[in-house]
Amino acid sequence: MTSPAPTTSPRRWRTALVALVTVGLASAGAAVGLQRADAATTPTTATTAGAAAACGAGTFQSQVTVSGTTWTARNAAGSSVYSGGDFRAAVQAGIGSLTPGRTSIQRVVVRGNGTMAAGSRISLAGYTSLSVCGTIHVTGGGSGDYAPVYARGVSNIEVPYLNVTGAPVYGIFLRNVSNVHLGQIDMRLSAGLGVRIDNRGDTSQWTRNVRIDNVYVQGASSHAVETYGVDGITIGSVTARNVGESGLLLNQTINATVGTVDAENAGSGTGYAAFRMANRNGRIGSAYPGNIKVGTVRARGGGRGVFCVSESGGATIDRVDIANTGNNSILVENCYNVTVAAVSGTVSGGGEIRIAARAEFAPSSGIRFQNLTVSNTNIRWSPCTGGNNTISNVTRTNSSLTWC
Repeated sequence: MTSPAPTTSPRRWRTALVALVTVGLASAGAAVGLQRADAATTPTTATTAGAAAACGAGTFQSQVTVSGTTWTARNAAGSSVYSGGDFRAAVQAGIGSLTPGRTSIQRVVVRGNGTMAAGSRISLAGYTSLSVCGTIHVTGGGSGDYAPVYARGVSNIEVPYLNVTGAPVYGIFLRNVSNVHLGQIDMRLSAGLGVRIDNRGDTSQWTRNVRIDNVYVQGASSHAVETYGVDGITIGSVTARNVGESGLLLNQTINATVGTVDAENAGSGTGYAAFRMANRNGRIGSAYPGNIKVGTVRARGGGRGVFCVSESGGATIDRVDIANTGNNSILVENCYNVTVAAVSGTVSGGGEIRIAARAEFAPSSGIRFQNLTVSNTNIRWSPCTGGNNTISNVTRTNSSLTWC
């Protein structure tokens, strides 16, 4: 089922994020670095040595540390605002110690590995940056919108570094937020969904202005990264390994730029895909202008490679590298103005490349498959509905073509 479009008129994507302004520590007894180092880094995961060294550098306004089993949170003056055995409570106290009513971002740095329950949250206030220089391990079970990192109805938030293990409901859950930066995010899970960013608390308002540098998710039972109701998102890379559903799923998201989706065994045995667009993704008003840009989709095994469905479109994928998917290598179903392999692509084995249709939506139009090398799988447009769908510069080996 599609969800109704937000009632406000979508605005064009604003590329500039609100600048981060750090405030020096007041106490000589608090640790102060010479310069800020929580900018985006190139490693795919936050567990690289470079990312680990950079995490927590620079100035900060609260620090949370552990000694033995005791967690201590200190404020900007170096005074203790929490001491005890509860990791989650310590981090929340650190966030709570920041300046009330602030209009520039203040930083909380967590040093050490902590454990928290799946049915609990660390909630970010507006104008807050949280760097976790260690690993959060999530235990037990839960349901609902619980996550180690949670924010709702706030703006100007950052998570430059985060490592999560265990079985969270969500690794990160952000709802009706704006001006967001997620940096180096690494999740090695046994269940749950990696990163969810949406506007489902108030669908009349878009979640806006989101930047994600690099996310690595392994072992999630659902998606690695999912959005719903977002206007303006830039993603560097999503790397998904052995996740239960999609690597990257964009729902009703507009003005998106994605560098790379790299998925192995994403959605095995399902109709999900390494990269999936659904629920009027890319639709602005009643049209599908080009506003979804993806650099590369790489898929190995799993469910589908690329899947566009339920009145989505306005998308260009420059490069695809898809092999041995269990379901369709590429499936476009009731989508509009979509180009696959604008630059180049290879598809080897796996399920067929197909334009399909459901009766409840208008058939696909303006679909372009081009610059592809296809081997050991077929290309099919069926049923023969819709129009202005083209295929060009495609080299086939052991591959049949059925085109309307």
